[in-house]
Amino acid sequence: MAGNNKIKLTLLYILAFSVLILMIAPYIYMVLGSFAAWDQVDRKIIPTEFTLRSYEWLFFGGEGANARPWMRSFFNSIFVSTTSAVLMIVTALFVSYSLAKLKFKGNRVINNVILFQMFYPAVILLIPLFLIIRYFGMYDTYWAMILPKAVNLWAIFMYTNFFRGLPDELIEAAKIDGASQWKIVWKIVLPMSKSITTIIFLFVFMERWVELLWDMIVVNSEDMLTLNVLLAQMFGPYGGYPGPMYAASVLLTLPILILFIIFSKNFKKGMQFVLK
Repeated sequence: MAGNNKIKLTLLYILAFSVLILMIAPYIYMVLGSFAAWDQVDRKIIPTEFTLRSYEWLFFGGEGANARPWMRSFFNSIFVSTTSAVLMIVTALFVSYSLAKLKFKGNRVINNVILFQMFYPAVILLIPLFLIIRYFGMYDTYWAMILPKAVNLWAIFMYTNFFRGLPDELIEAAKIDGASQWKIVWKIVLPMSKSITTIIFLFVFMERWVELLWDMIVVNSEDMLTLNVLLAQMFGPYGGYPGPMYAASVLLTLPILILFIIFSKNFKKGMQFVLK
């Protein structure tokens, strides 16, 4: 009986390892392609000659007529995604605390509207949002990419459910001690929600990081392009440079990997709440 259990466990390990290999194989292929000699990219699964030429091509903007602001676009992506994610966290934090812990008329209506909007196709709002951005003169600016993404309904929904589980006695005790609502949120509520904040930040950052359609609509000049948009353009006139394309894709995934490694501990705790 014990022998059968060991066999089953071994088979499960083999299956899990095989699935893991299948999942990460495309990423490994992309990384190898980014370091491969240009005459071996997409010609050999495992290159035999490696070089930094693809990354040098990106860091120095390309060659001749193909020069593009790759590193500037990488900076744009980091700046826009980080700023948008922080604004999403701040707005969600205060809106959710108000909905979960403050009693006011229309509380339930607002909750229902948020739930409804979560299932509403966001693509329908692209044209109205674009017209608003253009009307206020924000076209082709960082504000055009940041402000429309400063509120995330999913983040509000997650925070609201988490805050409802916090003891009201703790908040009432803080009020008796003379703490303002602002201080309660920053000094008590936020430190108690580190795990769920990590989950929300990582998800909204990733969502903003991979945004493509909106950035293509609201920016035009090369200096304002995000890395996603520049990568999308590579498939056209820059399709002859697969090595740099893989290198840019590696750079695109790098911040996500770094954030996950840094916040892995809080990520695991936060997932326990999400999966409840």
